[in-house]
Amino acid sequence: MEWKPEEEGLKQILTLLKESQSPDNATQRAVQQKLEELNKYPDFNNYLIFVLTKLTGEEEPTRSLSGLILKNNVKAHYNNFLPEVAEFIKKECLSAVGDPSPLIRATVGIIITTIASKGELTSWPELLPSLCHMLDSQDYNVCEGAFGALQKICEDTAELLDSDALHRPLNVLIPKFLQFFRHSSPKIRCHAIACVNYFIMGRSQALMMHIDAFIENLFHLAGDEDPDVRKNVCRALVMLLEVRLDRLIPHLPNIIEYMLIRTQDPEEGVALEACEFWLSLADQNVCREVLAPRLQALLPVLVRGMRYSDMDVILLRGDRDDDADDAEPDRESDIRPRFHKPRSHTIKHNVGAGDSNMSGGGDSDDEEDGGADPDDGSLSDWNLRKCSAAALDVLANVFGADLLPVLFPILKETLFHDNWESGILALGAIADGCMSGMVPHLPDLVPYLVSCLSERKALVRAITCWTLSRYSHWIVSQSHNLYLRPVMTELLKRVLDNNKRVQEAACSAFATLEEEACTELVPYLGEILLTLVYAFNKYQHKNLLILYDAIGTLADSVGHHLNKPEYINLLMPPLITKWNFLKDEDKDLFPLLEANSQSPEQFEAPDKDFMIVALDLLSGLAEGLDGHIDHLVLNSNLMQLLYQCMQDPMPEVRQSSFALLGDLTKACFQHVLPFIPEFLPILGMNLNPELISVCNNATWAIGEISIKLGPETSKYIPLVLNHLVEIINRPNTPKTLLENTAITIGRLGYVCPHDVAPVLHQFVRQWCSSLRNIRDNDEKDSAFRGICQMIQVNPGGVVPDFMFFCDAVASWTHPKEDLKDMFTKILHGFKNQVGEENWRRFTDQFPVQLNSRLSAMCGI
Repeated sequence: MEWKPEEEGLKQILTLLKESQSPDNATQRAVQQKLEELNKYPDFNNYLIFVLTKLTGEEEPTRSLSGLILKNNVKAHYNNFLPEVAEFIKKECLSAVGDPSPLIRATVGIIITTIASKGELTSWPELLPSLCHMLDSQDYNVCEGAFGALQKICEDTAELLDSDALHRPLNVLIPKFLQFFRHSSPKIRCHAIACVNYFIMGRSQALMMHIDAFIENLFHLAGDEDPDVRKNVCRALVMLLEVRLDRLIPHLPNIIEYMLIRTQDPEEGVALEACEFWLSLADQNVCREVLAPRLQALLPVLVRGMRYSDMDVILLRGDRDDDADDAEPDRESDIRPRFHKPRSHTIKHNVGAGDSNMSGGGDSDDEEDGGADPDDGSLSDWNLRKCSAAALDVLANVFGADLLPVLFPILKETLFHDNWESGILALGAIADGCMSGMVPHLPDLVPYLVSCLSERKALVRAITCWTLSRYSHWIVSQSHNLYLRPVMTELLKRVLDNNKRVQEAACSAFATLEEEACTELVPYLGEILLTLVYAFNKYQHKNLLILYDAIGTLADSVGHHLNKPEYINLLMPPLITKWNFLKDEDKDLFPLLEANSQSPEQFEAPDKDFMIVALDLLSGLAEGLDGHIDHLVLNSNLMQLLYQCMQDPMPEVRQSSFALLGDLTKACFQHVLPFIPEFLPILGMNLNPELISVCNNATWAIGEISIKLGPETSKYIPLVLNHLVEIINRPNTPKTLLENTAITIGRLGYVCPHDVAPVLHQFVRQWCSSLRNIRDNDEKDSAFRGICQMIQVNPGGVVPDFMFFCDAVASWTHPKEDLKDMFTKILHGFKNQVGEENWRRFTDQFPVQLNSRLSAMCGI
């Protein structure tokens, strides 16, 4: 028997639905509570679908709300619905697909696709045939409603629709969709293209069979008067460029002309989709060949697309002479640091000597800091300006200096007219790809940009900071007086700008300069610290986090040079003052890490970017200030907070936590020591090479702790040694992780040789291969002392791989005398053991250079 609602129950639910639209919070909470109580009744969902589909006399928002509550119930509890309730909802949905109201049709479509996403496509066999049949209805509402539902299903279950589990319904659906590309209604045409577009990137078999018809239909719609249709056509062509370039090649010249026009479409949404085409084309090998003839037409379009709209300028407060806003407190929604890469500890190499910073090395898909737009902080939505700048950036990498003869005349015109900030933005965008061609112009360009830092408009000052930072590498390599000094001086003035946007851009740019300059900044440390310390008292909340980042980067870049009384006396007072004034709910350094772990029910989880910035600032300070960090750690609960962060579910937080633990171990081990029993098991659990940078930092921290802890490390070796041996023998382990792992195994062997030596044979060959290219340093020294002690305990463990040990010994340039004695003792011991003749036969296998190095070092 057909289900019918009871009048009283229906009235009660309608009242609740209307009350739930009240702006009063107390009313909404009461309604929510009643709705949760009603969920206990099996047929409550019948009432909800009934209100949505049958009560056409009710207001549309009330009916739609009923449907959205049902959608949430389907999402949360569908598997617990009684079979008769589920069937009633399905039947009602199909009957209401063609409701006269677009809002109700859309709501019905959402419920259908939510049911489908619960795995119900297989147990609702009539759904797809019914919707497909409705497409042929003469009633526009039925056709549009069916298409709306199908579009949502295609979006959510694209893979399933192309699988044998459903007998490949796409074989029917794709040709059906293509029939509607020429429908008289733009909304239907739009649905049809959108449905097919979901199957391009997956290279759906059914679509590939009809690929030529699809492309032909797209070309037919190229000039469609409806912007949503044009947007979908552009989106399709961008994806096809990636997956079926072979089919587009004959048409590429025409497609390029079309995209040139569409990138200038009066509808920004269309222009943005078209602009994505240039990003995608830059990834194709044919880009240079097909696009070179049209650069003259394309580049002016991209530079025009980089203009800031009037609304952008207002949001950036860039249109005001009186643009000072640094006294206004930040809104909570404003507080977001610049993209920050967690620290990763690496080793120095003999080959291509120099520090290499992994910065996230493989756990995430990080792009290089400082992409193609300097104002990500406040205008975070992807828009035409950002896409145009990104397109210019990638094309500069494709064409290199060949882009410049076309671009320079455009930039000259742009830089001396209104919207000249887009010209400065363009100069930053091409820096990476066109650097070799830009070098001859930089002696004039850099002073020009430095002068722009004093420009009246805040927007120009902010963009110029970013553009200058893109040329940091060149600036640092030139005469300090001509370039580095004036750039640094003016950037530091902008760090103290009265406009918050400029402060942010200048601080980020200065951090980039610090990374490039490293110890070149040492002569200017006093001036830099005076500025950064003054900014402590000037900055609002958001920019304080960026300031912390800049100080941490400075500490990283200049290292022990920061460890002088005059610098410590400048830096420590404001840090300690800030420390003492932090409020529990602040998202600054320690409360940032603290509030949630103490009272998770009261505080939202802190923003993970902030946690990483805070941890990395402390790491940089620990490294730069060495023992003087003691003042900050003493009488704080840093170690308890670090313990929490080391267990954070986000890998990047753990990565930075382990970096800080290692730096604190080196700087003030007395504070770390009481927590070793808690810390080392966590480090052992994070020796997972699938998360390269987390594993790398955990490995490094274990090595640092073992050196400080000494023989007491013995009790923890079972927690870590097997993992480390697995990592060093794992195929395709990144070089940096191999090196850190080898050094840590060596250090464990140094402090506890009797615990590690029994498994020497399991790792010695890979250990020697990993460390032969490391330049002489303290880490290498402690590791080799460890291997020597392990060989003395278990000489048999190295015999099969003794040649590898000899090769590793020969990698030393200037070992300390007592280490050289250890090498000599082992080599002579083996020589005496096997006899002169066997030793000669053994060393005859060595390359000449290896023999001569061993002879010079150890007299062998």
